[in-house]
Amino acid sequence: MMKIKSISISALIFLLSLSSFVFVSYTQNRDFQLSKNLEIYYSLFEELNTYYVDETDPSKLIKTSIDEMLKSLDPYTVYIPESQMEDFRFMTTGQYGGIGALIRKSGDYIVITDPYENFPAHKAKLKAGDVIIEIDGKSIKGKNSSDVSSLLKGQPNTELELTIKRPGVDKEFTRKLTREEIKLESVPYYGMINDKTGYINLSSFTMNCGNDVKKALVELKEKHGMKNLILDLRGNPGGLLIEAVNISGLFVKKGELIVSTKGKVSEWDKSYYNMLNPVDEEIPLVVLVNSGSASASEIVSGAIQDLDRGVIVGQRTFGKGLVQTTRSLAYNSKLKVTTAKYYIPSGRCIQALDYTHRNDDGSVGKIPDSLISEFKTKAGRLVYDGGGVTPDVTIPQTTLSSIAASLYFKNHIFDFATQYAISKDSIDSPEKFTVSDEDYKTFIDFLQGKDFDYQTKSESDLDKLIETAKKEKYYNLSESEFGALKEKLAHDPQKDLNTFKNEITELLNEEIISRYYYQKGRLKMQLRNDPEVVEAVKIIEDKEKYKKILEVQ
Repeated sequence: MMKIKSISISALIFLLSLSSFVFVSYTQNRDFQLSKNLEIYYSLFEELNTYYVDETDPSKLIKTSIDEMLKSLDPYTVYIPESQMEDFRFMTTGQYGGIGALIRKSGDYIVITDPYENFPAHKAKLKAGDVIIEIDGKSIKGKNSSDVSSLLKGQPNTELELTIKRPGVDKEFTRKLTREEIKLESVPYYGMINDKTGYINLSSFTMNCGNDVKKALVELKEKHGMKNLILDLRGNPGGLLIEAVNISGLFVKKGELIVSTKGKVSEWDKSYYNMLNPVDEEIPLVVLVNSGSASASEIVSGAIQDLDRGVIVGQRTFGKGLVQTTRSLAYNSKLKVTTAKYYIPSGRCIQALDYTHRNDDGSVGKIPDSLISEFKTKAGRLVYDGGGVTPDVTIPQTTLSSIAASLYFKNHIFDFATQYAISKDSIDSPEKFTVSDEDYKTFIDFLQGKDFDYQTKSESDLDKLIETAKKEKYYNLSESEFGALKEKLAHDPQKDLNTFKNEITELLNEEIISRYYYQKGRLKMQLRNDPEVVEAVKIIEDKEKYKKILEVQ
């Protein structure tokens, strides 16, 4: 027995020594490969910089190589140079130094599209449609939106002067503005939809947004007697994980698990529990989501679903279940690196299985059933992974008609709203205003001579079919049939202006209202005919239906 034991111990020592040797060898080999490739990179860059036929920009070359390297990993691991730190700070805090306005390129110049209420641009009485000609006496002709945005941003309390060309005003004029710390509201709007049901719109998960939601929730309950709540996370791209935990904690009991993170560095693995006293654990809750709801939005909607705390309504969410950590680099730059995946209470990870192939709107594509795993909510309802949070009640996403999309993206809706605002000093409230039949006729007249033609998907698909038929030499056999079908499918822009009048009118309403009532007015108007909000109200006010959705089937 002693001999066998000594042999076993010797074998164990040998195996441990061997494994240590293999580990050390692997580590040494990995380190060698790292130093070898860095040396190759350095020598290649040196040769390129010395001998390439044209002058090179070292910063640009290095930035490109870093970006391409990180792109091979995942879409969220990115290098942030010092020049982009202001944009990074805005994404995490919702704050930046500037004038408080959205802009876009129009021809050779830049147009203000949305001045934020009570910020420098608005205080200087700048309007949507104003064209920026000069900044501090220097022409911005030919500059892109990014370049001009950088010129408009800067340290708070610094001044700048804009030369403006306003539609309807003959002469250019100047405005002096003082930059401010721009803090966009994480809750741009909240209010009562009717005497029972309240609504909170959360646009981003920036610092302290949990307090903003809590404030809105308490006010709606105490001042307006709210009995039901709709929390709107549609189009919310996410942000700070801890704020997602705090917001979930407003509705679930203290100590409840909200989300866990797991990565390569096990010491960083963490489980996040609700550490706050909830505001209301019982109020009927509907959370609205769509393909633009990502990251922290998916933590909240996923936790609410997994804990059977509310009903999720809309479309499947984006599918971003990766956690990023910011690491400081030299020269005030940073690396935002994916360090973990997060898991919601049922144990599922909502990260899309394949984030390289998505639908046109960025949403998760079709996932084979064989790759999808089954999980259970706290009450035992079946839920699934594979990418994003699938709503309890799915509502097909509405899309614009071809003509409405053309009028919107070619800025004819925007330009007409500019002319409309010049002609009228005031309009009805967002809850009441609508473009009249006479206004719509004026809009049709406004379009005369302007390009708003388009190709429908039917026409596009037919053109592809004809092209294929020609390649396969079948076209000549059915040329007359193809011609007849092409004629039948041909769109008529003037006819479509009447066919899709209601849809186009809604876009006009939204743009015109924003000229008088800004972002809050736009949101109020959108709620009037929002099909997902209408469905959410039906569900939440029908107690039996609401209860049945949350029951195990």
